[in-house]
Amino acid sequence: MSAKKNTIIIVGGPTAVGKTDAAIKLALHFKTSILSADSRQCYREMNIGVAKPAEEELALVPHYFINSHSIHDNVDVAVYEKYALEHLDWAFEKSRVVVVVGGTGLYIKALCEGLDEMPEIAAELRQELRSTYEEKGIEWLQDALKNQDPLFYEQGEIQNPQRGLRALEFVLTTGVSIKSYQKKAPKERPFNIIKMGLEMERPLLNERINKRVDIMMASGQLEEAKGLLPFAHLNALQTVGYSEIFAYLNDEMSLELAVDKIKTNTRRYAKRQMTWFKNQDNFEWFTPTDIENMLTFIKSTGYDFD
Repeated sequence: MSAKKNTIIIVGGPTAVGKTDAAIKLALHFKTSILSADSRQCYREMNIGVAKPAEEELALVPHYFINSHSIHDNVDVAVYEKYALEHLDWAFEKSRVVVVVGGTGLYIKALCEGLDEMPEIAAELRQELRSTYEEKGIEWLQDALKNQDPLFYEQGEIQNPQRGLRALEFVLTTGVSIKSYQKKAPKERPFNIIKMGLEMERPLLNERINKRVDIMMASGQLEEAKGLLPFAHLNALQTVGYSEIFAYLNDEMSLELAVDKIKTNTRRYAKRQMTWFKNQDNFEWFTPTDIENMLTFIKSTGYDFD
């Protein structure tokens, strides 16, 4: 048994698998709060398209890193790590266990292991790359990555402009791929970490994703995206569920095609999430409704929550 006093329980997995419901049940059991590890649910202006917990769910358990920032804020993994660690310092004064839930793997990894010490990027280079991207678009960025950083082009998220730009500025500054830049050892955290992943058969998950998108559209995602169209260039909105609707609003495709693309892109995103989580160490896997076995596993770790 670890001598550390406090513990975080990670609930990770792909989008639409049922993380929110499981995390709430666990938080209620331990009489504690939930810290989100979702890179989009932190934005106040984005609701329907990011599948934010419903008001009644937020009322059941205190949630943090939900509605905590604006789309105009610069929120990245470093911001999340700082926010999460500061929150835990405060939360552990009230409870010895905190539930962390989300599907943004890099946020979870940063919380558990810390971040690499990144080299300083010249402000002029960063501004030049972002200006060129805004002028020439994602295809220019992908071509630049293919030429300058083929390793990231093959392994990285080349559909994500924020991460693509970071990779490009990194390789132009250091001469090496951001993918080959690995920390020597994880940082030691002053709390225990229990990692649990949620999974289900892919056909069932795909069905849940398709149904969720239909519900999202019926709940007003078109209107929400229309109100955010003037800010479509912001990094926060370069994401599935918004980019496709923006394309429709800009007369680049039909609404039917946009909805189909949301479903397709969400399924692809869920597949990438599962691949990432399955490649991580020390995750114990459960079906989303198997709360009893989750609690049995948590107790089997030997950590004392009393």
